[in-house]
Amino acid sequence: MIFITAKFRVKPEHADNWTTITADFTTATREEPGCLWFDWSRSVDDVNEYVLVEAFADDDAATHHVTSDHFRAAQQHLPPHLVETPRIVNFKLPQNTWSELGELAVK
Repeated sequence: MIFITAKFRVKPEHADNWTTITADFTTATREEPGCLWFDWSRSVDDVNEYVLVEAFADDDAATHHVTSDHFRAAQQHLPPHLVETPRIVNFKLPQNTWSELGELAVK
């Protein structure tokens, strides 16, 4: 799978509305074939920062995502709401779902 985590520093005046601002993009991405997950979280340390955790089944799914109409639309729509260019970590992993954190196993 292609596993991606990105941090978005949102302008303070847009931070409380970020989930609405990204709603169309999020919905369309989640409906893509090969999208395993596409989940936003708000930082507990910085109310203006959102973290996106996303995963795609393979290179074809990731390519489909970045060449989609909704991705191109997001490239135009999202940057005016941001303080800076988002930061990203992107890896290929030999799995297709979350693993359990055995050190904190719930019995």
